Amino acid sequence: MVAAGHGRIRLLVSDLDGTLVDAHKRLTPGTIAAVARLRAAGVGFTVISARPMSGIVPLLGPLALDGTVAAFNGGILFRRDGTVLSRETIPPAVARGVIAIAAGKGVDTWVFADDRWYATDGHGPHTDSERVSSAQEPVVVADLSPLLERADKITFVSDDTARLHALYEACRNAHGDAATIAQSQAYYLDVTALAANKGDGIAALAQASRVPLDQVAAVGDQANDLPMLARAGLPIAMGNAPDAVKAAARDRGGHVTLANDRDGVAHAIDTYILGDQ
Repeated sequence: MVAAGHGRIRLLVSDLDGTLVDAHKRLTPGTIAAVARLRAAGVGFTVISARPMSGIVPLLGPLALDGTVAAFNGGILFRRDGTVLSRETIPPAVARGVIAIAAGKGVDTWVFADDRWYATDGHGPHTDSERVSSAQEPVVVADLSPLLERADKITFVSDDTARLHALYEACRNAHGDAATIAQSQAYYLDVTALAANKGDGIAALAQASRVPLDQVAAVGDQANDLPMLARAGLPIAMGNAPDAVKAAARDRGGHVTLANDRDGVAHAIDTYILGDQ
């Protein structure tokens, strides 16, 4: 039996960027081997990410993951074979509203719709990184407005921390009751459907695996991971996470593992899940 301080753990749900993959967006052999050990011990494994489906699918083969996984923070539940089980898009009025708020604020804007990534600038400071994360090229368009009726995610991009936080506050104040607005990286502000948050996402993944939430462990590193850390039976923060995320895990009796560049998920599996057998 695999156990932790919260009872028997039967499922681990992991974030991807800053968590399961290293700084180069790669799965390490150590992480792949640890996931295999987890399964051999009878514990399920799945992933949830702010990435689109195209950015998740390439990782599912090495992980031998054929069950339900979640893109866009839970906005899309799907399987490796391409089957989409559910999809939540941003209400068009909210999409138009946040785009209007961001206008003239000096941030890059991306819209994910129709399983494609659209951008007004194909050479922004984080575009190359997103090419890797989403496993596709941006479709550069002059006008994003025709996409806002069916957007899965809108991302505002800036390395100006104060500017991005001010935009977060403005969007949250205007539309926080109708959409999920959170940072998936220090330089990314994501807007998704209200139900497309990792709290509801982990609940859906647990239900798909027929595991109660108190028997689910979750591991993540950013503010958009906080809702799933709050609902998991065993919350685990990455060593590279901001202090607020680490505190959220510890406050619920969870743990802080090593950084993603030190195989932190593998350490969490061996120490906090399998180590408590």
